[in-house]
Amino acid sequence: MPFRNIAVGLPEEAIHPSALKAALAEFLSALIFVFAGEGSILAFSKLTSDGSTTPAGLVLEALAHGIGLFVAVAVAANISGGHVNPAVTFGLFVGGNITLLRGILYWIAQMLGATVAAGLLKYTTNGMTIPVFSLSSGVGYGNALVLEIVMTFGLVYTVYATVVDKRSTGNVGIIAPIAIGFIVAANILAGGAFDGACMNPARAFGPALVSWTWENHWIFWVGPLIGGAIAGFIYDNCFFDEPTHEPLPSSEF
Repeated sequence: MPFRNIAVGLPEEAIHPSALKAALAEFLSALIFVFAGEGSILAFSKLTSDGSTTPAGLVLEALAHGIGLFVAVAVAANISGGHVNPAVTFGLFVGGNITLLRGILYWIAQMLGATVAAGLLKYTTNGMTIPVFSLSSGVGYGNALVLEIVMTFGLVYTVYATVVDKRSTGNVGIIAPIAIGFIVAANILAGGAFDGACMNPARAFGPALVSWTWENHWIFWVGPLIGGAIAGFIYDNCFFDEPTHEPLPSSEF
């Protein structure tokens, strides 16, 4: 049955110690990821005149984001699940693997982490302009929207296959962060020249807020959220034989 596992959650969950610890882990992981990813773009821009618009810059950006996300997921995996991304959280909500209230808490933490990272980069680079996601010449709204949907679908599908699906074999604690980092790096190489390859609304939100640049910002929310929801819906309804959501027992509150 579609959306069979979706749960709102208890109001007390928003202030439960475990939820607050998980939110803190998401905040710190988002900070680590955005600082590394955005910082790599700024560093290359400082060293070259063309910055990330060159092939070498694109490879550097993909490498920095892939490594940064690998670390960000790995350090938070045992505390919050290592989402680091509102689209991942939304995809897991659609599949019934996180409650709505905890998901909102994660969203807030992720956006705050991305914003603090962008602010720190603004300060530590002595006021360099923080780059934001934008559409390349010749790329329309529809092109970028579908691109973000497809790339984020691949990311969240990878999360389901390596983290959520308990049938995964091997050392998931290592394999999952590597796989997630790899798919993001590969997607940046594939789509970075067209719209920057966001796949993460928080990653777009932090720099946009610090730079106060919101042109076409909606694409980097709508596309990833749709892609994440599709991945969660398909994996939950096609590959899981039984419900996967396990509501927190009320006795915890």
